[in-house]
Amino acid sequence: MAEKQYIWGTGRRKSSIARVRIKKGLGKIMVNNKDLDTYFPVDRERGMVQVPLKTTKTLGEFDVLVTVQGGGLTGQAGAISLGIARALSKSNPAFIDNLREGGFLTRDSRMKERKKYGKKGARKSFQWTKR
Repeated sequence: MAEKQYIWGTGRRKSSIARVRIKKGLGKIMVNNKDLDTYFPVDRERGMVQVPLKTTKTLGEFDVLVTVQGGGLTGQAGAISLGIARALSKSNPAFIDNLREGGFLTRDSRMKERKKYGKKGARKSFQWTKR
């Protein structure tokens, strides 16, 4: 039981929520029970997920298990990145300075703006006619 010691981190981005668990291992990254390469087919999103591990030079040291839901692939990748950074900072407080410098511990608070009544969307209005 003691060998399965997980460290948890939660990440949010847009409307995505990622629950991240890390433990000492071989560097395997699983997202929703799929391998990282099959879940994120685009290199940019795979890179976003791995950047906190590369920054702390722990890319092959931790096994990462992620459960992510909501939003699209870019939002999910951002949420996973924040979750991994938070879990790494819990595992070793010496990582906090590097992660803070790279901006990985800061939550991106930008959300979708809500639709307003009397308008077509958040900002777009219906066409105005003079006569």
